[in-house]
Amino acid sequence: MHEWFQAGPSSTANKPLEAKSRNRLRFRMNSTVSTPIAFDYPQQDAAGTTCTAQAWAKTPPQLHGTEKADVTARIKKLLVEKDAALVAHYYVDGDIQDLALSTGGYVADSLEMARFGKNHSAKNLIVAGVRFMGESAKILNPEKRVFMPDLDATCSLDLGCDASDFAAFRALHPDRTVVVYANTSAAVKAQADWMVTSSCALAIVHQLKVEGKKILWAPDRHLGRYIQEQTGADMLLWNGACIVHDEFKAVELEMLKAAHPNAMVLVHPESPQAVVDLADVVGSTSAMIKAVVEGSATEYIVATDNGILHRMRQLAPNKKLIEAPTAGNSATCKSCAHCPWMAMNGLQGILNCLENASGEIFIDEPIRVEALGCIERMLDFTKNHPDLLAKAQHGFVKNIGAA
Repeated sequence: MHEWFQAGPSSTANKPLEAKSRNRLRFRMNSTVSTPIAFDYPQQDAAGTTCTAQAWAKTPPQLHGTEKADVTARIKKLLVEKDAALVAHYYVDGDIQDLALSTGGYVADSLEMARFGKNHSAKNLIVAGVRFMGESAKILNPEKRVFMPDLDATCSLDLGCDASDFAAFRALHPDRTVVVYANTSAAVKAQADWMVTSSCALAIVHQLKVEGKKILWAPDRHLGRYIQEQTGADMLLWNGACIVHDEFKAVELEMLKAAHPNAMVLVHPESPQAVVDLADVVGSTSAMIKAVVEGSATEYIVATDNGILHRMRQLAPNKKLIEAPTAGNSATCKSCAHCPWMAMNGLQGILNCLENASGEIFIDEPIRVEALGCIERMLDFTKNHPDLLAKAQHGFVKNIGAA
């Protein structure tokens, strides 16, 4: 077992993380390639400082030729035999996205993944994404069995918002409505009044502001700042970040824009403010795809996980897509515009779910019941107010609707 380490903001010494955090992931020595990934971890008082912690991400071996064709064929056969549906996020490998679409499954953002899993009749769900997505599917579908290609596929936002630390933070502010991003554990969602995704966060927070609510937000500080700026809501922010979007660089983006003056810049709101300020479109993955498909520009600079480019190219084959820069000359990057935990999803992992019932999601029933309310509240809101997700509202960025 490898140790995780946490270093203080000004400390040069590495110290082991508390056991409760260290046990969130397990590192197993096998044929996969394992890499330590650094992420932000707030101090327990959540006073605005962060430490640096590490978790492990494992890249599965790539399949090729007849082996890939054989595994794919077996998956397709077993999806039917096991009454299972495959739902995949836009950030996972393109082969998995294609497999989901070709078998009657779904490829979507977090909001639409949640809707699909709830509405589909399949008795078993295979969720290709990261851990919180599988947990959300199980929270909404306790009667279904939910599996993931690799249960260790997590998220820096989830890792950086420990449920116990968040409970202590929340207890200090009992007067605030608790709104958490989808990228959190079931145990954190169980403490929330609302869950939101980047597709509906602006609309929901705007509505809460109209109702006079003060908000406690977690975990992404960049998305929280953006929502606060756009809505004017009174928001107290947890100090977390996505390792992918946090690495986009404004200076390099400006240079890329200069090299492509006619390109439209698409930025996910989990990105730093200086990057968001350079955008023509700020939005969720679905909003970005919509902008490419419906936009009049021929070139697009895309500042989000590069896994999305696969679906964009399929839907808009005549558009030129350019990855936004994550680092300058001679610099290094932690993610290089692709989530290391999304990369843990592989075809062999999906086959293992179907053949061996591996990677099943289990959630303690009291936590599931407590977490259900905030997710259903979001789904009811988006169902009853679809117009708020499709057209510009107060302070929304030009050329697109809700983030």
